Amino acid sequence: MDEALYELARQVGRVLSGFDHKLVTAESCTGGWVAQCVTDVPGSSAWFDRGFVSYSDEAKRRMLGVNARILEKYGAVSEQAVRAMAAGALRNSAAQCALAVSGIAGPGGGSPTKPIGTVWLAWQRSGENCVLKKAEFAGDRRRVRQQAVQDALRGVIDLYVPLRQE
Repeated sequence: MDEALYELARQVGRVLSGFDHKLVTAESCTGGWVAQCVTDVPGSSAWFDRGFVSYSDEAKRRMLGVNARILEKYGAVSEQAVRAMAAGALRNSAAQCALAVSGIAGPGGGSPTKPIGTVWLAWQRSGENCVLKKAEFAGDRRRVRQQAVQDALRGVIDLYVPLRQE
């Protein structure tokens, strides 16, 4: 178990529990790693609703309702795709907070416009605008995915921290 990821997942749980919110994940390149980190935390059933592993475009369309035109025009690794994934995860769950991640972990699949290590992340609370981030991670496949998981978990915390200070 990666202790840093475990600690981030624990922090996510504390933050969400403080608002009586649940999390839903929509993962592509991370393949359920975020959900695994979250469910490693004892008691996470109180603040984690479910996870969608939508690795293929078909899964993104069927499970999350991502419009095929978005995938055709922008690709699965895009702002538009992760925004739609987050919205679809919220729509298809009992959660109030969604995170979505899609990227190119390598070693193949990169292009000049979307090189290996390109990852798009999205976070959304029910009834609020989506927060988006494009990251360019370095390293091998495992390292790119690990960094994406770290950013995904940190993003949930960052989504709620300003609310805690009000």
